[in-house]
Amino acid sequence: MSELRSTLFGCCACCPPPMGRREFLAGGIAALGLGAFAAGRNAAAQAKPHRIDVHHHVSPPSWLDAVKKAKLDNPPMVNWSPQKSLDDMDQAGIATAIVSPTTPQVNFLDHDKDAAARIARESNEYAKKLMSDHPGRFGLFAMLPLPHIDASLEEIAYSFDTLKADGVGIMTSYGDKWLGYPQFAPVWEELNRRKATVYTHPTGANCCVNLVQGITEATIELGTDTNGTIASLIFSGTSQRYKDINWIFSHGGGVLTAVAERFQIQMVSRPPYKDKFTRAIVDGELNRFYYDTAQISNAVTIGALAKLVPISQIVYGTDYPYRTGFEHVKGLGAVFAGTDLMAIERQNALRIIPRLKTA
Repeated sequence: MSELRSTLFGCCACCPPPMGRREFLAGGIAALGLGAFAAGRNAAAQAKPHRIDVHHHVSPPSWLDAVKKAKLDNPPMVNWSPQKSLDDMDQAGIATAIVSPTTPQVNFLDHDKDAAARIARESNEYAKKLMSDHPGRFGLFAMLPLPHIDASLEEIAYSFDTLKADGVGIMTSYGDKWLGYPQFAPVWEELNRRKATVYTHPTGANCCVNLVQGITEATIELGTDTNGTIASLIFSGTSQRYKDINWIFSHGGGVLTAVAERFQIQMVSRPPYKDKFTRAIVDGELNRFYYDTAQISNAVTIGALAKLVPISQIVYGTDYPYRTGFEHVKGLGAVFAGTDLMAIERQNALRIIPRLKTA
């Protein structure tokens, strides 16, 4: 004890300590914080993996080549590999990641249907091979060659009937068309018939890129694009018409919690929607959609979402490789516990991806 006291506080009361009490305490607290973080990561890795990540990106080779050619690539997508995904999943206790390429998918090939269809097909087959090579670890949200409707219908048939996809992964807008626009009706009719899960990822619409100097659209505009498509689906009547589609909106629905009251009150109290919609209708749609946790796993944002919609509608997502799985484990674990946390991390996803019940 005397040796420890000498080391920490000096040999006697009149001697200056080699390390000040304040510095020691600060260092000790910092070390404890790092230790707790490491312990949490180790605990997540050592526990039986159970989490289902519905927002996990991959970079199929032919798609990545096309994106590079269009100069739309970025370091995370370029540096992605299957092993890096698996390593991140293992560290976070993720049992299965349902994969899809990130924005812009093949949105930039809106004038080249053949190229869009080919790249979508090759990307989906690549993801299917990932599933075969790593049984139980990956699932597939098939990319569609939208906005090409006929080619997308062909890819839906192939993806579900041959590849056994878990759903489709699409963008929130295409050019200046959002998902409630009538052009997309044939796609929704087919997906509704199949009772499909439709995972949506935000993108930059033509109207809304490079709006603020030095600020990319990923910072702000992608969140508002998600909200634009939610509004489009509800107030066009599309989401009510196709009740058997399970919609997932990334990043907790974008800025939904900030503008929900405008949907619930202002939109339904004024023409042209006053006589067509009520708050009950709007709430019914908002409460049946699913929302993933990618990049909102902090107490403020996830807390607001959990007050707006039922816990049953929140699903675990990470946005890997742009964020890590463990960041989201840590963030969600600070807000939720017990059955609520298990519902978010696994059980809610099982309702819309039922094959994973046996995984």
